[in-house]
Amino acid sequence: MSRPAPKTSQILLSKRANVLYLEHARVMVKDGRVIYLTEFTGEIDRGFSIPDKNTAFLLLGKGTSITDGAVRMLAESSVIVGFCGSGGAPLIAGVDMAFMTPQSEYRPTEYMQAWMRLWLDEEKRLEAAKRFMRERLEFTVESWDKQGIMIPDEILREFESGIQSSPDTGHLLSTEGAWAKSLYGVLAKKYKLQDFRREDGKRSRDDVPAIINGFLDHGNYIAYGYAGVSLYTLGISYALPLLHGKTRRGALVFDVADLIKDAVVMPMAFEFGSKNTKDQKFRSMLIQRMQSVGATDRMIDTIKDTIEKSV
Repeated sequence: MSRPAPKTSQILLSKRANVLYLEHARVMVKDGRVIYLTEFTGEIDRGFSIPDKNTAFLLLGKGTSITDGAVRMLAESSVIVGFCGSGGAPLIAGVDMAFMTPQSEYRPTEYMQAWMRLWLDEEKRLEAAKRFMRERLEFTVESWDKQGIMIPDEILREFESGIQSSPDTGHLLSTEGAWAKSLYGVLAKKYKLQDFRREDGKRSRDDVPAIINGFLDHGNYIAYGYAGVSLYTLGISYALPLLHGKTRRGALVFDVADLIKDAVVMPMAFEFGSKNTKDQKFRSMLIQRMQSVGATDRMIDTIKDTIEKSV
């Protein structure tokens, strides 16, 4: 029988500061704390505490293991766990899409019920997808302006027009693809990259475009983690997407992650990739940026606002 959940107050998932990615480590419980051990000088291990009450999600990369006791304590603190490849991408194992979610029976039900009603109505689902796109556009412009990156008015008008006129999700996906390609072009011009092409799964540091592609992959999977936390907090199934493939059980995670990927991940991947920054520093700075812009709060607020306006 599992022990009762601790009675101490917990930090809200949307306010938690820690996101952890581990490689070649053992996660376990010691002295009532969740820790991870890394090999140090041969046979000696050194341990570090995981602040589970202030951790949003944990990614376990290559060479990692976790005990049932650690999973239990992390679940009690509502920490989402995912197994992934090197660098944090791709996510390769989990009970629900890509993450092992804590099995809490006390999450809200009203958001899932409202989302289900929205999702079953094709017209409302399309309008909700457009609302997500508009929020994505607004946050990208806001974020890029603060970084001194100007998006040409022509690109903004084309995206806005495409959102407005799309009669179905197929056209909306085409509009999204053209928008993303245009943004890559703006950033490639800023960083003087002649032949940049987006290549998913590019695992190389041979040149600057390859490094940027790797950072885009890593950053996107960090964004998926925040999206997973947001949906888990609201009790909404990952399997009810607005835009991405309805045959993919976790597609709503991708929809929600898109709210912040263009605004945060994309410009940081180009900035740090152009400087040949180490992977660890990029992830650390990206997580700090996600925290500073309130990524989880923004996702949760957008989902709740979408539900309210669809009723």
